[in-house]
Amino acid sequence: MSATTSPQVPFGQKLAFGFGMLANQMFPAALGVFLVVLVQDLGFSPLAWGFIFFAPRVFDAITDPIMGFISDNTRSKWGRRRQYVFVGGLILGIAYIAMWQLHRENSVIFNFTYFMGLSLVFYLGLTIFSVPYVAMGYEMSKDFHERTSIMAIAQFIGQWAWVIAPWFWVILYDPDWFPNADTGVRRLSIWVAVPCTILAMIPAIFLKSESTEHRDDFKPINVKSIGSSLGDIARSTFEAFSIPQFRKIAFATFLVFNSFNVIAAFTFFIIVHYLFSGAADKAGVWPALHGCLGALVTTFLVIPLVAFIARKIGKKKTFIISQSISIVGYVLFWFLFVPGKPYLFLFALPFHSFGIGGLFTLMMSMTADVCDVDELNSGQRREGILGAVYWWMVKFGQAFAGLLAGLIMSLVGFNPEAATESAITGLRLAYTFLPIIGVVGAILIMLDYDITEERAAEVRQQLADRKAAA
Repeated sequence: MSATTSPQVPFGQKLAFGFGMLANQMFPAALGVFLVVLVQDLGFSPLAWGFIFFAPRVFDAITDPIMGFISDNTRSKWGRRRQYVFVGGLILGIAYIAMWQLHRENSVIFNFTYFMGLSLVFYLGLTIFSVPYVAMGYEMSKDFHERTSIMAIAQFIGQWAWVIAPWFWVILYDPDWFPNADTGVRRLSIWVAVPCTILAMIPAIFLKSESTEHRDDFKPINVKSIGSSLGDIARSTFEAFSIPQFRKIAFATFLVFNSFNVIAAFTFFIIVHYLFSGAADKAGVWPALHGCLGALVTTFLVIPLVAFIARKIGKKKTFIISQSISIVGYVLFWFLFVPGKPYLFLFALPFHSFGIGGLFTLMMSMTADVCDVDELNSGQRREGILGAVYWWMVKFGQAFAGLLAGLIMSLVGFNPEAATESAITGLRLAYTFLPIIGVVGAILIMLDYDITEERAAEVRQQLADRKAAA
């Protein structure tokens, strides 16, 4: 367990955790931009593009719970998490650079196979880093509101990834920077990976942990016991989903985040092919402004406001309000994507930003509350497993989202070389209505979520009484 478990966590500790979140979000944020190059410039089909989203997340379905189990049961003088965060950050940076060394002179099959193989290494590194990293955040405080503060600061810092990453679209397609986009991703991958690797290591260095070297209540971790460990992992994963509150959090996140992810890549195609008739050079900074300004609104308005409201009226009510506001944004996008007037869609961004901006600030705080409920029921602290299962739902949803995005582009007949009016209309319909369906489903799921501030205090008191009696 982290050495910092008092109600008030020092700001420096929150900052160190937040820097890790910037790395945790910058890698996938840049990846989302770079992946457009596979279709737009390297000849990948939409279905191949969708499979690249899908396959690594299926791999995560196996590795994330295993990493959670390992992290929860590690005996070490450095504690349970720090060493994995450090090593995972290194693997992330090296693999990220390597997988983007693609050349248009190679065949599509070669580039697909090369990219797919190294992306599996990248996602393995992401698992080794992110699962224990997130668990470190859950352990930082036992206070109901302080947990929201920790996650709000982390999300505030992490959101800068989404402010920065959209400008990679401008850089990639500006001939003053690079002769072509595939040359751009080869070089930009280095610019992204080196600083993000350093950021990923900061929590491992500055978030101190108590030694677990002499813990006798952990399960053994070795090659010989891996078979039985897999059984424990499967059982722990099943037990996580058997917690009603956790199940609601996980499935609500799946619907909101991944319906958003299905249509996220369509932003570039809609702006370029609908607002600017397919001229990527004329689109200029508008694709970047969509992501950048949305992220700035999230950073400076949504996250602080959501954290403030949650302290006043509770996390569940705040979640329902913030997601309802996002629906307004998705509706406005249908009317405010207007050819020749790209500035109009900017008016939808403040509403749209409440969806993702409120999601992880609240849901990660709620998951920390559920960890207390789990300890009360099971007698174990399993932040690693619960965090792994939660983020597995996010990653599996991203896999599903990527596959569905590719399928939608294929079904509507979208071809970046000759985009038809019907294909663009199909993308726009999906852009508006698919995330609304996801948000409404998530709100319905969370209506009877029952961990209030009072209930969380009761659980913590019961845990304290149990420890005192022991």
